[in-house]
Amino acid sequence: MDLSVRIGALTLKNPVIAASGCFGYGVEYADIVDLSSLGGIVVKGLFLNEREGHPAPRIVETPAGMLNAIGLQGIGVRRFVEEKLPELRARRATVLVNVCGTTLDEYVEVSRILSEHEGVAAIELNISCPNIKEGGIQFGCSLNGTYDVVNAVRKVTTLPVIPKLTPNVTDVASFARAAEDAGADAVSLVNTFLAMVIDVETRRPKISNIVGGLSGPAIRPIAVRMVYECRQAVKIPVIGMGGIADARDALEFIIAGAGAVQVGTANFADPCLWPRLLDGISDYLRRHDIRAVSDLVGSIDTRAKDKAWIST
Repeated sequence: MDLSVRIGALTLKNPVIAASGCFGYGVEYADIVDLSSLGGIVVKGLFLNEREGHPAPRIVETPAGMLNAIGLQGIGVRRFVEEKLPELRARRATVLVNVCGTTLDEYVEVSRILSEHEGVAAIELNISCPNIKEGGIQFGCSLNGTYDVVNAVRKVTTLPVIPKLTPNVTDVASFARAAEDAGADAVSLVNTFLAMVIDVETRRPKISNIVGGLSGPAIRPIAVRMVYECRQAVKIPVIGMGGIADARDALEFIIAGAGAVQVGTANFADPCLWPRLLDGISDYLRRHDIRAVSDLVGSIDTRAKDKAWIST
């Protein structure tokens, strides 16, 4: 079975990518996961400088999911290229870097620095984190802001540029179109949903930031719908994510139109899930006599002539 996929100019050996924020900088998992076996890893979000993030508590489990407000804690781009990137290169990992910023200039400068170092395969622009008040989602919730960030970064790098879209908007497909118009090579979606959990005994929020981002299986059906809508709206590839826990979940996104998928929250519960995901996708292709996973992308059958195929 051919599991390779193309995301713009980027060729991945398979469609399974470790999502940003849930896989550290990749090196933390190197002793239990063969980093080179994954289609790619998206490292933890990077600003120009180090960032502490929010105080604890900042993660709470929810029914079928997780709420987090880490606040994009990170080591900064310069420490990353000096300390983490060499080991990732040595491990033959395909590295996508999640780029953050509080200003347009910061997005541009972080992207420029990354473009000067060997071993970075693509830039994922984080314009959708709901857990910080400055930058980020302020761009991702504005069509003009989305266009401006993508367009500015596009001018300083030849690496594939992949904005990560927020689900916290009315029409996510319009943001995918804005990104495409600005020169994006692909879009990734969805980031977490803005949510809140309260301890009823103390009547206090369970995380210090009061609100946070909801991820996990609870959001998957909404994320699949949004991936489908974006696939219909743009010609560039779509990378789907949101609550993927097994191969069937990943296949659902691919059939809806995702050229590749990212897995995040499930990695916390089982960091050894990656081979099962790949084996499950391969097995599906064999059972359905499909030669390449790329042939499955966007293959959803929405014909309305005969409703007999609808599962009851």
